[in-house]
Amino acid sequence: MENLPQTPRTTLKRLPQRGSYDRELINQTLDEGFICHVGFAVDGKPFVIPTGYARVGDSLVIHGSQASRMLRTLGQGIDVCVTVTLIDGLVLARSAFNHSMNYRSVVVFGRVTAIVDLVEKVAALRALSEHMIPGRWDDVRQPNERELQQTTVLSLPLTEASAKVRSGPPLDDEDDYNLPVWAGVIPLRLIAGVPVDDPRLSTNTAVPKYADEYERAVL
Repeated sequence: MENLPQTPRTTLKRLPQRGSYDRELINQTLDEGFICHVGFAVDGKPFVIPTGYARVGDSLVIHGSQASRMLRTLGQGIDVCVTVTLIDGLVLARSAFNHSMNYRSVVVFGRVTAIVDLVEKVAALRALSEHMIPGRWDDVRQPNERELQQTTVLSLPLTEASAKVRSGPPLDDEDDYNLPVWAGVIPLRLIAGVPVDDPRLSTNTAVPKYADEYERAVL
């Protein structure tokens, strides 16, 4: 398995035993998530903005309106920090102090570049759509020239990143294991409900299989 090189920014200081630089683990975590948080500073003021994303090879891509302050700012080549977190369970210990959560997270540092080539831009937008709902892109109307002009797509290389994972049962103080208190893990996962028709849906338009049977895979 390939490991990303550690840098001062990706080296874990707290609970380093939970850290990983394994590219496969990083990729799997990113592929399972939907939302990333993009952190950056403008004129000394911090901002953290949630947005959708997709992994395309060894890069993350995000998109939005050309009017977006975040995208305009990031396109200037400033440093960014992008985080993705998946919650797998609530960890209930015998003491309040040792309660925790099972999770997988990824932190990525770097600078973004704008995707301006039309073919690459459409491919990135397709990847964003397929990341959310595989099979949807081929069913819908493709972006027209005006929509593409109004959309900014940015790419962040996955060259400086680390993962952090917590799994397993609670870790109590040895003296607390004899307490008559239930302890364990409540697993959590993302599940899809029954698709709800758009009120303006044309008559006799069936729900596509990828929507009716949608399930977010746990990798």
